[in-house]
Amino acid sequence: MKNHRKISLTAGWLYVLTFVSIPTLALYTHVKSANYILGSGSDTPAIIGGILEIIVALAGIGTAVVLFPVLKKQNESASLALVAARILESSTIFVGVAFLLTIVTLHTSGAGANSLPVSHILSALYDRIFLLGQSFMPAICDLLLGFMLYKSRLVPKRLSMIGIVGGPILLASYFAVMFGLLGQHDGLAGLSAFPVAIFEFSLGVWLIVKGFDPKAVAVLASKE
Repeated sequence: MKNHRKISLTAGWLYVLTFVSIPTLALYTHVKSANYILGSGSDTPAIIGGILEIIVALAGIGTAVVLFPVLKKQNESASLALVAARILESSTIFVGVAFLLTIVTLHTSGAGANSLPVSHILSALYDRIFLLGQSFMPAICDLLLGFMLYKSRLVPKRLSMIGIVGGPILLASYFAVMFGLLGQHDGLAGLSAFPVAIFEFSLGVWLIVKGFDPKAVAVLASKE
């Protein structure tokens, strides 16, 4: 039980840590502007945003890896799928950061007006990979996690259901954007990510404060 408490605490803090990138919505505003590489503004906000996203990517992988020893007792295949999905999600975040920091490089090197099309393409690529890595993949991850938590009863069923319900909502929004039915930056698109965000933050807080249900842990232990 003591070991499981350590696992729940670590996973909980890692889930909370995945929310540190929220300020990037403001930090990236300047670097994604049309004439950023021609201006004289500071590159610091973009660099800080990149660092925050890297932290989120690493923390995301950490959540799946830390939970794996517990979740595999419920469903090893699904647990492995969660680790793989988290790695893929984090990989897209790393690539997105590389796109934006390349724009910063164009700015600091004084690339000039001839490089404006390149900076615009890089910004568009960031938006596209953000849609894949932080809309599609989180939905898959939370569906898998919600399912395993619901079956194992490690946390309250109502908490698990937020992930099970939130995943499809985010997937529906992703495909709506892909087919041009919804703008990527529309308010409705952002609202569709709210249930998933509630699930992951609430799960993090629950794991820190309460941890796993002792009865569920005992049941899983009996399967070994």
